Amino acid sequence: MRYLLKFSYDGTLFHGFEKQDNYRTIQGEMENVLKYINNKQDTKLVASGRTDKGVHAKEQTAHVDISVNITPLKLKMAMNSLLPNDIHVISCMVVDENFHARYMVKEKIYEYKLNMGEFDPIARNYIYQINKKLDVSLMRGSVKYFLGVHDFKAFTPSKDKRASYVREIYFADIKKDGDILTFTFRGNGFIKYQIRNMVGLLIQIGLHKTDKDDILKILEGKNRSVGYRTAHPEGLYLVKVIY
Repeated sequence: MRYLLKFSYDGTLFHGFEKQDNYRTIQGEMENVLKYINNKQDTKLVASGRTDKGVHAKEQTAHVDISVNITPLKLKMAMNSLLPNDIHVISCMVVDENFHARYMVKEKIYEYKLNMGEFDPIARNYIYQINKKLDVSLMRGSVKYFLGVHDFKAFTPSKDKRASYVREIYFADIKKDGDILTFTFRGNGFIKYQIRNMVGLLIQIGLHKTDKDDILKILEGKNRSVGYRTAHPEGLYLVKVIY
């Protein structure tokens, strides 16, 4: 039977989502637990997508095929009793055998958080500590340039090779709460490092080190012609996956 899992995790102590030999990963931890539940059979967890080292998820999704007879509630309870405290299964439901957690995604929502104020050692693993004042008004005007359909090749690693880098962003906004900025992006999908690179460029604009029109130049030129740093991973959260 195929199940859809919704789960959250604190990415601080993981080497990313994807299973890797000799590294602690979210997929690795969850598949170990699923194997135990599934009568010690190797059980693959197929997620909506991967997150990088240090990135968090408020609500990630994945499907899994279980051969033993178990209700969704009991599967959730069994997993949570065996998983480490930095992963938690929120819900579990039976889905059609043709359901695919990655290929059927219609929309994803991400948030990125940064602190412009005094360094906060308590929040350092959850909010990027840039600790510099930024021109938030200018950044808010600039983030709108990302809306719509674009080729985001220039916002992904050069070693990332794929047939298409075209994605659509439906919503992009920046909210300010004291010294904390929260960037929100909603789109039909995001490529590795895309959001962190977009935020990195917006930070440069907020520091008055580059111009907002450079966003269009980079998108149209499909190359990273303007220097900017990839924003740190700890500020990034996968918030929701919509099917």
